Amino acid sequence: MNLNAIQSALREHKLDGWLFYDHHHRDPIAYRILGLDEDSFVSRRWFYFIPADGEPRKLVHRIESGKLDSLPGTKDAYSSWQELENKLEAMLDGAATIAMQYSPRNAIMYVAMVDAGTVELIRSMGKKVISSADLVSVFEAVLTDHQIATHFEAQRRLDAVLASGWKQIGESVRSNTPITEFDVVEFLKQEMEKSGLWTDHGPNCSAGPNSADSHYEPTRETSRVIRTGDFILIDIWAKLANDPTAIWYDITWTGVVGRDPTTREQLIFNTVRDARDAAIEAIQRAYVQGRPIAGWQADDAARAVIRDAGFGDFFTHRTGHNIEVSLHGNGAHLDNLETHDERLLLPNTCFSVEPGIYFPGEFGIRSEVNMITRPSSPEHAGSAIVTGPIQRELLRI
Repeated sequence: MNLNAIQSALREHKLDGWLFYDHHHRDPIAYRILGLDEDSFVSRRWFYFIPADGEPRKLVHRIESGKLDSLPGTKDAYSSWQELENKLEAMLDGAATIAMQYSPRNAIMYVAMVDAGTVELIRSMGKKVISSADLVSVFEAVLTDHQIATHFEAQRRLDAVLASGWKQIGESVRSNTPITEFDVVEFLKQEMEKSGLWTDHGPNCSAGPNSADSHYEPTRETSRVIRTGDFILIDIWAKLANDPTAIWYDITWTGVVGRDPTTREQLIFNTVRDARDAAIEAIQRAYVQGRPIAGWQADDAARAVIRDAGFGDFFTHRTGHNIEVSLHGNGAHLDNLETHDERLLLPNTCFSVEPGIYFPGEFGIRSEVNMITRPSSPEHAGSAIVTGPIQRELLRI
């Protein structure tokens, strides 16, 4: 835990403090930010309050009194619920506005770890509870230079793996060697392992109408055989193996096997491509101009292109997600559909841009790239770059 950095962020956000609370590991965010053992046994409630200035304060149950001993600050203990409430109120004395892992109306559910009753309890003490979402982004999503380097190395390796996958499909179909979606997934997994990459699940290879299912996962039993004329979508993600701080690289490309795209396929691809590029341009323009941009604003830029083309009802997910040590991280998502994500796209963060249009029973197209933002300095403006190749046309496989 970096106490100085947390207190500096609290002052910058004009907050009196940040109250961390857990019971039975309900809040994994707290464990990561505070540097606590995520596998430790926790059967009683604990509270840890970091004020904007001064010494942190701990409140733990007497039978688990050592739970927060690794953290700095004074410690108090309770046994009864009455004692807990009295000592918690005393611990928060002098603080009026407090951040917690809470989200009004559950708008940003990714940080809504504290139960409603605990929020009610803190409010009953005369405290204003606000969401810690922006603070969590600072400490969970902002990357180090080393982490950014791991992303680019994963990008270099995974792009080569994907290229080999497209080649495998083409050669198999042309030689009349049966190849299924599942075969492609297994081939890609083997190539990733050879390349020193790791993934928690997937990747996905979707042929024909299966590409209209944005979370399709082929199995050995249900996998479709890939044939000449099929439309193919591959979604693949990985990070460097054996580096717990490594950052993911996550991309989606599409193509057609042994033929040219139809007019309809070309229209949908062009619409998705233009939507992707509109979000990229909005983010890049904001960074060059030194303007803050929130996740929902980037989503709106992409969604407007698809809606104006008449396909808004077929774009059924957010435009992108934060990427960090977790594939779907705790920074801002590009989202004004599933949530209204008001979190800012902070400097030194990574995220996907992946609009899609899906026609059930027919086909679906998604085009996914990753971006990394960089801060401004006295010498140059801020920047937001796409970290790998950008698909401009449907592949001919």
